Amino acid sequence: MKRTMSSAMSIGLAALLSCGVCMTVLAQGAPAAARPPQRTPPALPAPAVPVPADTVAITNARVLPVSGLPIERGTVLIRGGKIAAVGADVQVPAGARVIDATGKIVTPGWIESATQIGIVEIPSGAEGSDDQASTDKDLSAAFDVVDSFNGDSTVIPVTRVEGITRAVVMPAGTGHAILGQGALFDLSGSQVPASVVKAPVAMFANLGEAGAALEGGSRASAMLRLREALQDALDFVRNRAAWNTAQRRPYGRGRLDLEALGPVVRGELPLAVNANRASDLLAAMRLADEFHLKLIVMGAAEGWRVADELAARKVPVVVKPLTDIPTFDALGATLENPARLSKAGVALVLSSFDTHNARNLRQEAGNAISYGLDRDAALRAVTLEPARVWGVADRVGSLEIGKDADLVVWSGDPFELTTAAEHVFIAGREMSKDTRQKQLFEKYRILR
Repeated sequence: MKRTMSSAMSIGLAALLSCGVCMTVLAQGAPAAARPPQRTPPALPAPAVPVPADTVAITNARVLPVSGLPIERGTVLIRGGKIAAVGADVQVPAGARVIDATGKIVTPGWIESATQIGIVEIPSGAEGSDDQASTDKDLSAAFDVVDSFNGDSTVIPVTRVEGITRAVVMPAGTGHAILGQGALFDLSGSQVPASVVKAPVAMFANLGEAGAALEGGSRASAMLRLREALQDALDFVRNRAAWNTAQRRPYGRGRLDLEALGPVVRGELPLAVNANRASDLLAAMRLADEFHLKLIVMGAAEGWRVADELAARKVPVVVKPLTDIPTFDALGATLENPARLSKAGVALVLSSFDTHNARNLRQEAGNAISYGLDRDAALRAVTLEPARVWGVADRVGSLEIGKDADLVVWSGDPFELTTAAEHVFIAGREMSKDTRQKQLFEKYRILR
């Protein structure tokens, strides 16, 4: 009987334990037991921020920003065609294209400051391929290279592969001391207007031997004609309404030239004067003082002889370093010219003054270094200084956040001839290394 009652109690207790409601009742009468901790479900991963397709990180390089100190094992981050970051501790975003530049040097893209790239294909050759000059003597100051620029020129790629990303294209001749308006282009191969960086960038003119040849054979007549054009332009600017009603004297230049010279005499557009002899450089400075002009001197083979005057007036000078053969126009030519100008405090710009061989700018700069020019000054003279002289330093010339991503990854010292430009970027876009020369080499490399 006892065994039967015990079995019944066991069955009843089991039934109670199996009932959720009963368990609750029992639990209320019993001491509270510790409950297991609540397990929160794992958080979903945050959606990844998409990385733009044009994001590029150049890492582990020796970065020469030009505007600051060198950065060892630095990174340059490119995004949206601009420089997004520069430094030794730049975070590379996931998904960015990475270029490992260990043992290599990164600099801003170089600027060629005196060339006819894009307006001359075959100099003095095939008709229709040479637009650097005009035989229309009624046009001088109004002559504008922009309307002749050809982004498909085969000269552009062969220049670009040597690390030159932008170029000042200047007119070569109009039959007058005033040559016309130059412009700054990028060398991406784009057509106008996409390739135009700044236009006009300066008004160009000839003095010295070149100016004399255009204006009656004498330096004095060239200066007189140039002065006449500036005086007429100044009078035209001040008395335009009277001129429109034929109440002013006749001018030596036509309306188009006078309008083009307006920004020059107002001090808004630089006058870039080609001259070499020391006396011609002094004459150009006197002219600038007389008309309150923004003067840039081109050539200046004897610039070192008047370096103090150029520095005192803050006149920028664009020189060709490999100029050492004396002529009657430059008896004082010397390979030390760039170094002496730089040491005197002159704003120095280096140029090849060439078109089909503008790619030799590195050789020109390297030779200037071998004849005393400081290496940092040489790099500045092909990057930031020309950007400042031509008025585009807010966009190019140095590796700074927000500037156009014009830069070059060099295999070694950029001033050595054996160094190669391994990667060239213009406005954040890597340029092809293909050239017409390379295509011809591949086509004819095997001759049977």
